[in-house]
Amino acid sequence: MPRPPRADEAGAIYHALNRGNSRQTIFRKEADYEAFERILVEGLQSYPVDLFAYQWMPNHWHMVLRPREDGAMSRLLYWVAMTHAARHHAHYHTAGSGHLYQGRFKSFPVQDDDHFFVVCRYVERNALAAGLVLRAENWRWGSLWNWNRGGSLVALAPWPMPRQPNWTERVNRPLGEKEEGQLRKAIARSQPFGDSGWVEATASRLGLESTLRKRGRPRKFPQMDR
Repeated sequence: MPRPPRADEAGAIYHALNRGNSRQTIFRKEADYEAFERILVEGLQSYPVDLFAYQWMPNHWHMVLRPREDGAMSRLLYWVAMTHAARHHAHYHTAGSGHLYQGRFKSFPVQDDDHFFVVCRYVERNALAAGLVLRAENWRWGSLWNWNRGGSLVALAPWPMPRQPNWTERVNRPLGEKEEGQLRKAIARSQPFGDSGWVEATASRLGLESTLRKRGRPRKFPQMDR
């Protein structure tokens, strides 16, 4: 199956994620998370990308980003993944044992309205949803912890709009069933996430129409006698 097209337009907001190959663990201990953060900080100093929210999980990571130049997000995340994989293999002496990541990162555009808040809540409550913490802000390797406590190496960019009131409590509440269903579909298909009209217009403008169609083999029809 061909790879779906990817948007990477300056000024747009994106959710990006990547997973360990075969869902293998990529962060085994605190030092692994810290090493990844140093790599990301190094990358953000070299590539013009704003980071709004993130969460590093044992076998995957999420980021909410806005490139300031066309193509900057792809360049940043390619460099981060390659550098992380090389340093990870060097540390664990696993060079030649296979890929660290399942492949290139996945991403989709996000509408800069309440849909942005939905995506950030989803990202920042990932560890809570997985049962790793009792409160979302207690996960050390996420932007909610960073925003509440500070002191992280990772600098968060100012959000495109003010956080909603009682943000930490909002993150700790589950997403609505409809919101989460739409978001999971966007993640699975790399399709734009927003109002239906915005999704269709954005997909058309960026050449992402294929992400709106269900994937699978073409339906077979019986041959008709000629």
